[in-house]
Amino acid sequence: MTTAAIARDLAGFLVPIGWIGAAIAVVCAIVAGAAIARGAGGLSGGAVGVWIPAALLSSTASFAHQWLPLIISGAALGAMLVLGGIVRAIISAADNGRMTRSAARAAAVVEAAQPAPATTTIRVPARTPSTSTGAIAVVR
Repeated sequence: MTTAAIARDLAGFLVPIGWIGAAIAVVCAIVAGAAIARGAGGLSGGAVGVWIPAALLSSTASFAHQWLPLIISGAALGAMLVLGGIVRAIISAADNGRMTRSAARAAAVVEAAQPAPATTTIRVPARTPSTSTGAIAVVR
């Protein structure tokens, strides 16, 4: 068999593997973009970690001179990382002055857990020289 015949035979199954890899890479890129928008660093790192072998799978189509699966997988990750960062910035700007539900609930629990201030009676000497008895002051 000649080299051209071998390349033609390999193209028969390497191109579909490349398109499957590109599809997996696009799904991973979407997950990474959504995770960045939510602020979940571990999930975005995991999604990019799975994207890498998927992008390598998409490069198998390049043996048949089809570069489109590799270009699609790379462009999808780049676009979703940028889009996720922009959405995260918009969400952060919108939530800047607002207290989240969990923070409001935590503040209510802390406020309820603090004891009520105790009332203390202190004897304070009178300021006028004409009286010799002390006044009673209530301090909270």
